[in-house]
Amino acid sequence: MEYRELGQTGLKLPVVSFGASSLGQEFRQVDINEALRAVHVALDLGMTFIDTSPFYGRGMSEVLLGVALRDVPRERYVLGSKLGRYDVQHFDFSAKRVIESVDVSLHRMRTDYLDICLCHDIEFVDMAQIVEETLPALRKLQTQGKVRYVGVSGYPMQMFRYVLDRAPLDVILSYNHYTLQNTMLAELLPYLKEKGVGVMNAAPFSARLLTNATLPPWHKATPDVRARCRQAADHCRARGVDIAQLALQFSIRHPDMTTCVTGSASPERVREWVTWAEQPLDETLLQEVLAILKPIHNWFYIEGRPENNDTPAG
Repeated sequence: MEYRELGQTGLKLPVVSFGASSLGQEFRQVDINEALRAVHVALDLGMTFIDTSPFYGRGMSEVLLGVALRDVPRERYVLGSKLGRYDVQHFDFSAKRVIESVDVSLHRMRTDYLDICLCHDIEFVDMAQIVEETLPALRKLQTQGKVRYVGVSGYPMQMFRYVLDRAPLDVILSYNHYTLQNTMLAELLPYLKEKGVGVMNAAPFSARLLTNATLPPWHKATPDVRARCRQAADHCRARGVDIAQLALQFSIRHPDMTTCVTGSASPERVREWVTWAEQPLDETLLQEVLAILKPIHNWFYIEGRPENNDTPAG
Protein backbone atom coordinates (compact mmCIF):
# COMPACT_ATOMS: atom_id res chain seq x y z
CA MET A 1 0.00 0.00 0.00
CA GLU A 2 1.30 3.44 -0.93
CA TYR A 3 1.27 6.15 1.76
CA ARG A 4 1.28 9.93 1.33
CA GLU A 5 1.83 12.93 3.59
CA LEU A 6 -1.33 14.75 4.67
CA GLY A 7 -0.63 18.44 4.18
CA GLN A 8 1.46 19.83 7.04
CA THR A 9 0.08 17.48 9.69
CA GLY A 10 2.94 15.01 9.66
CA LEU A 11 0.43 12.18 9.25
CA LYS A 12 0.98 9.58 6.55
CA LEU A 13 -2.19 8.03 5.19
CA PRO A 14 -2.71 5.10 2.81
CA VAL A 15 -3.95 5.99 -0.67
CA VAL A 16 -7.07 3.93 0.09
CA SER A 17 -8.63 4.47 3.51
CA PHE A 18 -11.41 2.68 5.35
CA GLY A 19 -14.71 4.52 5.49
CA ALA A 20 -16.82 3.22 8.37
CA SER A 21 -20.20 4.57 7.24
CA SER A 22 -21.21 1.04 6.24
CA LEU A 23 -20.79 -0.08 9.85
CA GLY A 24 -23.70 2.24 10.60
CA GLN A 25 -25.85 0.42 8.02
CA GLU A 26 -26.12 3.59 5.97
CA PHE A 27 -26.53 1.65 2.72
CA ARG A 28 -27.65 -1.86 3.64
CA GLN A 29 -28.20 -4.15 6.61
CA VAL A 30 -24.92 -5.65 7.71
CA ASP A 31 -23.79 -8.74 9.56
CA ILE A 32 -22.08 -7.40 12.67
CA ASN A 33 -19.41 -10.09 12.80
CA GLU A 34 -18.63 -9.58 9.13
CA ALA A 35 -18.46 -5.81 9.66
CA LEU A 36 -16.04 -6.19 12.57
CA ARG A 37 -13.90 -8.52 10.45
CA ALA A 38 -13.84 -5.95 7.64
CA VAL A 39 -12.14 -3.47 9.98
CA HIS A 40 -9.37 -5.94 10.81
CA VAL A 41 -8.92 -6.95 7.18
CA ALA A 42 -8.58 -3.29 6.23
CA LEU A 43 -5.91 -2.68 8.88
CA ASP A 44 -4.02 -5.87 8.00
CA LEU A 45 -3.94 -4.82 4.33
CA GLY A 46 -2.60 -1.33 5.12
CA MET A 47 -5.80 0.75 5.16
CA THR A 48 -4.69 2.35 8.41
CA PHE A 49 -6.81 5.51 8.28
CA ILE A 50 -10.37 5.01 9.50
CA ASP A 51 -13.02 7.68 8.83
CA THR A 52 -16.34 7.76 10.67
CA SER A 53 -18.99 10.11 12.09
CA PRO A 54 -21.68 10.16 14.81
CA PHE A 55 -24.11 10.53 11.90
CA TYR A 56 -23.33 7.07 10.50
CA GLY A 57 -25.93 4.79 12.00
CA ARG A 58 -26.66 7.55 14.54
CA GLY A 59 -23.71 6.40 16.63
CA MET A 60 -23.67 2.75 15.55
CA SER A 61 -20.55 3.12 13.39
CA GLU A 62 -18.52 4.61 16.24
CA VAL A 63 -19.79 2.00 18.72
CA LEU A 64 -18.85 -0.90 16.43
CA LEU A 65 -15.45 0.64 15.79
CA GLY A 66 -14.95 0.79 19.55
CA VAL A 67 -15.59 -2.95 19.66
CA ALA A 68 -13.49 -3.76 16.60
CA LEU A 69 -10.52 -1.71 17.75
CA ARG A 70 -10.49 -2.53 21.47
CA ASP A 71 -7.57 -4.97 21.19
CA VAL A 72 -5.73 -3.06 18.46
CA PRO A 73 -2.80 -0.89 19.60
CA ARG A 74 -3.71 2.78 19.10
CA GLU A 75 -0.53 3.48 17.17
CA ARG A 76 -1.59 0.99 14.47
CA TYR A 77 -4.24 3.30 13.02
CA VAL A 78 -5.14 6.92 12.36
CA LEU A 79 -8.69 7.73 13.47
CA GLY A 80 -10.93 10.47 12.11
CA SER A 81 -14.47 11.36 13.12
CA LYS A 82 -16.78 14.31 12.67
CA LEU A 83 -19.30 16.47 14.47
CA GLY A 84 -22.27 18.72 13.78
CA ARG A 85 -24.49 16.32 11.83
CA TYR A 86 -26.43 13.81 13.89
CA ASP A 87 -29.42 12.88 11.72
CA VAL A 88 -30.76 13.60 8.25
CA GLN A 89 -32.07 17.00 9.32
CA HIS A 90 -30.41 17.41 12.72
CA PHE A 91 -27.43 19.74 12.79
CA ASP A 92 -25.82 21.37 15.81
CA PHE A 93 -22.52 23.19 15.40
CA SER A 94 -22.69 25.11 18.68
CA ALA A 95 -19.57 25.30 20.84
CA LYS A 96 -21.36 23.40 23.60
CA ARG A 97 -22.21 20.52 21.28
CA VAL A 98 -18.65 20.47 19.88
CA ILE A 99 -17.31 19.59 23.32
CA GLU A 100 -20.06 17.07 24.02
CA SER A 101 -19.78 15.44 20.62
CA VAL A 102 -16.05 14.85 20.78
CA ASP A 103 -16.32 13.42 24.29
CA VAL A 104 -19.09 11.04 23.19
CA SER A 105 -17.09 9.94 20.14
CA LEU A 106 -14.03 9.26 22.29
CA HIS A 107 -16.14 7.20 24.70
CA ARG A 108 -17.78 5.18 21.92
CA MET A 109 -14.48 4.38 20.26
CA ARG A 110 -12.60 3.84 23.53
CA THR A 111 -9.79 6.24 22.77
CA ASP A 112 -8.28 9.35 24.32
CA TYR A 113 -7.97 11.37 21.13
CA LEU A 114 -9.04 11.76 17.52
CA ASP A 115 -6.29 12.23 14.97
CA ILE A 116 -8.69 14.21 12.76
CA CYS A 117 -12.01 15.85 13.58
CA LEU A 118 -14.13 17.39 10.84
CA CYS A 119 -17.17 19.64 10.84
CA HIS A 120 -19.60 17.40 8.95
CA ASP A 121 -21.64 18.65 5.96
CA ILE A 122 -21.40 22.32 6.77
CA GLU A 123 -23.32 23.30 3.61
CA PHE A 124 -26.55 22.63 5.53
CA VAL A 125 -26.05 25.54 7.96
CA ASP A 126 -25.00 29.17 8.13
CA MET A 127 -21.29 28.78 7.49
CA ALA A 128 -20.50 31.92 9.45
CA GLN A 129 -21.21 29.86 12.58
CA ILE A 130 -18.57 27.34 11.53
CA VAL A 131 -15.93 30.07 11.31
CA GLU A 132 -16.99 32.09 14.35
CA GLU A 133 -18.05 29.39 16.82
CA THR A 134 -17.45 25.79 15.77
CA LEU A 135 -13.82 25.95 14.68
CA PRO A 136 -12.68 28.03 17.68
CA ALA A 137 -14.27 25.44 19.98
CA LEU A 138 -12.51 22.65 18.11
CA ARG A 139 -9.20 24.48 18.36
CA LYS A 140 -9.63 24.58 22.15
CA LEU A 141 -10.04 20.82 22.18
CA GLN A 142 -6.92 20.62 20.04
CA THR A 143 -4.92 22.41 22.74
CA GLN A 144 -6.28 19.87 25.26
CA GLY A 145 -5.02 16.96 23.17
CA LYS A 146 -8.46 15.50 22.43
CA VAL A 147 -8.17 16.36 18.74
CA ARG A 148 -4.90 16.51 16.79
CA TYR A 149 -6.04 18.09 13.51
CA VAL A 150 -9.12 20.05 12.50
CA GLY A 151 -11.03 20.43 9.26
CA VAL A 152 -14.35 20.50 7.43
CA SER A 153 -16.16 18.15 5.08
CA GLY A 154 -19.05 18.42 2.67
CA TYR A 155 -20.20 18.37 -0.93
CA PRO A 156 -20.04 21.84 -2.58
CA MET A 157 -16.62 23.14 -3.56
CA GLN A 158 -17.16 26.81 -2.75
CA MET A 159 -17.66 26.13 0.96
CA PHE A 160 -13.99 25.21 1.32
CA ARG A 161 -12.98 28.61 -0.04
CA TYR A 162 -15.51 30.33 2.19
CA VAL A 163 -14.03 28.82 5.34
CA LEU A 164 -10.37 29.04 4.34
CA ASP A 165 -10.70 32.69 3.39
CA ARG A 166 -11.70 33.32 7.01
CA ALA A 167 -10.03 30.64 9.15
CA PRO A 168 -7.11 28.21 8.93
CA LEU A 169 -7.75 24.48 8.54
CA ASP A 170 -5.44 21.51 8.81
CA VAL A 171 -7.39 19.24 6.45
CA ILE A 172 -10.49 19.00 4.26
CA LEU A 173 -12.53 16.02 3.13
CA SER A 174 -14.38 16.22 -0.19
CA TYR A 175 -16.56 13.51 -1.69
CA ASN A 176 -17.86 12.76 -5.22
CA HIS A 177 -15.59 15.48 -6.65
CA TYR A 178 -12.61 13.52 -7.86
CA THR A 179 -14.11 10.63 -9.79
CA LEU A 180 -14.27 9.45 -13.38
CA GLN A 181 -17.29 11.74 -13.80
CA ASN A 182 -16.40 14.80 -11.70
CA THR A 183 -12.94 16.27 -11.15
CA MET A 184 -13.83 19.64 -9.62
CA LEU A 185 -11.63 18.98 -6.57
CA ALA A 186 -8.54 19.03 -8.79
CA GLU A 187 -9.35 22.61 -9.76
CA LEU A 188 -9.26 23.61 -6.08
CA LEU A 189 -5.89 21.99 -5.38
CA PRO A 190 -3.65 25.03 -6.09
CA TYR A 191 -5.69 27.09 -3.61
CA LEU A 192 -5.59 24.33 -0.98
CA LYS A 193 -1.86 23.86 -1.50
CA GLU A 194 -1.28 27.58 -1.03
CA LYS A 195 -3.17 27.36 2.28
CA GLY A 196 -1.13 24.34 3.40
CA VAL A 197 -4.22 22.17 3.76
CA GLY A 198 -4.18 18.38 3.64
CA VAL A 199 -6.61 17.01 1.03
CA MET A 200 -8.69 13.88 1.49
CA ASN A 201 -10.90 12.59 -1.30
CA ALA A 202 -13.83 10.24 -0.72
CA ALA A 203 -16.47 8.24 -2.58
CA PRO A 204 -14.68 7.09 -5.76
CA PHE A 205 -17.81 5.21 -6.84
CA SER A 206 -20.13 8.21 -6.38
CA ALA A 207 -22.67 6.26 -4.32
CA ARG A 208 -22.66 3.30 -6.76
CA LEU A 209 -23.02 5.49 -9.86
CA LEU A 210 -19.65 4.22 -11.09
CA THR A 211 -20.32 0.55 -10.34
CA ASN A 212 -22.48 -2.23 -11.74
CA ALA A 213 -24.74 -2.11 -8.68
CA THR A 214 -28.28 -0.72 -8.58
CA LEU A 215 -28.42 2.89 -7.43
CA PRO A 216 -30.00 3.59 -4.04
CA PRO A 217 -33.46 5.21 -4.28
CA TRP A 218 -32.19 8.52 -2.86
CA HIS A 219 -29.51 8.99 -5.55
CA LYS A 220 -29.83 12.39 -7.25
CA ALA A 221 -28.37 11.45 -10.64
CA THR A 222 -30.51 12.56 -13.57
CA PRO A 223 -31.68 10.08 -16.25
CA ASP A 224 -28.96 11.32 -18.62
CA VAL A 225 -26.24 10.92 -15.99
CA ARG A 226 -27.47 7.43 -15.14
CA ALA A 227 -27.55 6.43 -18.81
CA ARG A 228 -24.04 7.71 -19.52
CA CYS A 229 -22.64 5.90 -16.50
CA ARG A 230 -24.40 2.68 -17.48
CA GLN A 231 -22.88 3.02 -20.96
CA ALA A 232 -19.44 3.45 -19.42
CA ALA A 233 -19.98 0.43 -17.16
CA ASP A 234 -21.12 -1.69 -20.11
CA HIS A 235 -18.06 -0.61 -22.08
CA CYS A 236 -15.77 -1.68 -19.24
CA ARG A 237 -17.59 -5.00 -18.89
CA ALA A 238 -17.10 -5.67 -22.59
CA ARG A 239 -13.38 -5.17 -22.03
CA GLY A 240 -13.41 -7.59 -19.09
CA VAL A 241 -13.02 -4.90 -16.44
CA ASP A 242 -15.34 -3.84 -13.61
CA ILE A 243 -15.88 -0.08 -13.90
CA ALA A 244 -15.49 0.11 -10.11
CA GLN A 245 -11.87 -0.99 -10.52
CA LEU A 246 -11.19 1.81 -13.00
CA ALA A 247 -13.04 4.29 -10.77
CA LEU A 248 -10.96 3.45 -7.71
CA GLN A 249 -7.68 3.48 -9.60
CA PHE A 250 -8.50 6.88 -11.10
CA SER A 251 -9.49 8.40 -7.77
CA ILE A 252 -6.24 7.44 -6.04
CA ARG A 253 -3.83 8.39 -8.80
CA HIS A 254 -3.52 12.16 -8.14
CA PRO A 255 -0.40 12.68 -5.99
CA ASP A 256 -1.74 15.84 -4.33
CA MET A 257 -4.73 14.03 -2.87
CA THR A 258 -3.41 12.11 0.09
CA THR A 259 -6.07 9.44 0.33
CA CYS A 260 -9.37 8.24 -1.05
CA VAL A 261 -11.89 7.08 1.56
CA THR A 262 -14.30 4.32 0.65
CA GLY A 263 -16.26 2.02 2.88
CA SER A 264 -17.72 -1.46 3.07
CA ALA A 265 -18.74 -3.91 5.77
CA SER A 266 -17.60 -6.76 3.50
CA PRO A 267 -14.08 -8.13 4.07
CA GLU A 268 -14.06 -9.52 0.52
CA ARG A 269 -14.83 -6.11 -0.95
CA VAL A 270 -12.07 -4.50 1.11
CA ARG A 271 -9.57 -7.09 -0.17
CA GLU A 272 -10.74 -6.42 -3.72
CA TRP A 273 -10.09 -2.69 -3.37
CA VAL A 274 -6.54 -3.23 -2.12
CA THR A 275 -5.86 -5.59 -5.02
CA TRP A 276 -7.18 -3.05 -7.50
CA ALA A 277 -5.14 -0.25 -5.93
CA GLU A 278 -1.95 -2.20 -6.51
CA GLN A 279 -2.67 -3.05 -10.15
CA PRO A 280 -1.72 -0.78 -13.08
CA LEU A 281 -4.46 1.40 -14.53
CA ASP A 282 -5.44 0.67 -18.15
CA GLU A 283 -4.78 4.06 -19.73
CA THR A 284 -6.49 3.19 -23.01
CA LEU A 285 -9.66 2.05 -21.28
CA LEU A 286 -9.55 5.13 -19.07
CA GLN A 287 -9.52 7.47 -22.05
CA GLU A 288 -12.38 5.56 -23.67
CA VAL A 289 -14.49 5.81 -20.51
CA LEU A 290 -13.70 9.50 -20.02
CA ALA A 291 -14.85 10.10 -23.61
CA ILE A 292 -18.18 8.36 -22.86
CA LEU A 293 -18.63 10.45 -19.72
CA LYS A 294 -17.49 13.74 -21.25
CA PRO A 295 -21.06 15.11 -21.83
CA ILE A 296 -21.71 14.83 -18.08
CA HIS A 297 -18.24 15.81 -16.88
CA ASN A 298 -18.48 17.84 -13.65
CA TRP A 299 -22.24 17.42 -13.40
CA PHE A 300 -23.21 17.95 -9.77
CA TYR A 301 -26.33 18.32 -7.68
CA ILE A 302 -27.47 20.76 -5.00
CA GLU A 303 -26.85 19.73 -1.41
CA GLY A 304 -27.70 21.77 1.66
CA ARG A 305 -28.55 25.47 1.53
CA PRO A 306 -28.70 26.82 -2.02
CA GLU A 307 -26.49 29.81 -1.14
CA ASN A 308 -23.71 27.45 -0.03
CA ASN A 309 -23.60 25.63 -3.36
CA ASP A 310 -21.58 26.01 -6.51
CA THR A 311 -22.91 27.74 -9.59
CA PRO A 312 -23.69 25.33 -12.45
CA ALA A 313 -21.66 25.89 -15.61
CA GLY A 314 -23.45 27.76 -18.36
